[in-house]
Order: sequence, then structure tokens, then C-alpha cells
Amino acid sequence: MPSQLWPYITPGIPDELFERLPGIPLSKREVRMLLIAQLRLLPNCVLWDIGAGTGTIPVEAGLLCPSARILAVERDDEVANLIRRNCDRFEVNNVEVIEGNAPKCLHDLKDTPHRVCIEGGRPMQEILKVVWHYLVPSGRVVATAANLESLYAISQSLAQLQARNIEVIQSAVNRLETRGSSQTFTAVNPIFILSGEKLD
Repeated sequence: MPSQLWPYITPGIPDELFERLPGIPLSKREVRMLLIAQLRLLPNCVLWDIGAGTGTIPVEAGLLCPSARILAVERDDEVANLIRRNCDRFEVNNVEVIEGNAPKCLHDLKDTPHRVCIEGGRPMQEILKVVWHYLVPSGRVVATAANLESLYAISQSLAQLQARNIEVIQSAVNRLETRGSSQTFTAVNPIFILSGEKLD
């Protein structure tokens, strides 16, 4: 359901429309669109977003699927409040912000997920293992890796968990920016997006 701030039925909200905090990561618009495409959201699904940061994925998913239930997990209370403010900015009412450290806090979540987005978390392999336990059959996990260590940890975990239909995408995005009197293309930091399905 569109909001006044973003009255469209497509994803891709410009980064500058979100409220931000210094040092808190924000999934860039183009990467966000790839993440949402890989999540393959369903109208009434339950989505867990772990390491929700600024709240861009919960906002986009909430607008695309107003009947879905979205749980945004964030360990820092100030950042959790930022997610709430961004949901209010875009009039998104189907996001619940959970304050806690993953994977420990995941045991307390009441809704079993159909989709899980993992955008952060230091014990990545532990988080994936716990998520897999709760994920419904035919559910999907999508995780991002910004460095080689995370890429290895996620890919190794998906293999150990016997995930099916594994996909790996690396974003390569350039944006046109004005610098002085000229326009140049500037690269957005590349991100690996890994996804897999639980078929049993």
C-alpha cells in the first residue's frame, strides 16, 4: 500500500528519503531491489529481517506486502527506534521491531518465518543454523556478505544445512554523480547476495 512519501507500487525508495544515523548501515537502493527480488515475498508471509539497521528492507517489504508480518531484529535500542521512525515516515504498520541479539533473541519470536533476510550479525553461522530450525518448509533465506569471510561463512552454512536452489549474486552498481561542473559515475560498494531454500 503506497504512502504519501512514496506513492508508488514498486520498490526502490531513494536512499535520501530515509532518516539515518551516523555510522548505521543502509542498504543502497539498487542492492535493496536485488534483496527484495531474491526474497520472493508472498502477500501474507512472515518475514524476519535480522540486523535491520536503518529499516530499509522492512519499510519496502511492508509497503509491497501490507498483509505480511515483518519482524525487524536489531540489537541497539537507538537503531531500533530509527527503524520505528522510518516505518512511521512511510506509514508502514505491519512491522514489529524486536530489540535483541541474534541468534539468542530469535528463540523468543512468536511467528514462524516464511522468509528471512540476514543483513548483519557476527556469529553468522550460528544465526543461520537457528533461522533454519524455525524456517518453514519451502521457506527462503537471503543473506548479504560485504567481505570474503562473510561470503565463505554463509556459503559453507548453506551447504551444511543442505539448502536447495542456492543462488549467489554480486551487485555491480554505478551511479551518476555531479562533482563540480562535471558528471561522473561512482561505484556503489559491491555486495554478495546469497539465497537458498529449505525444501524438507
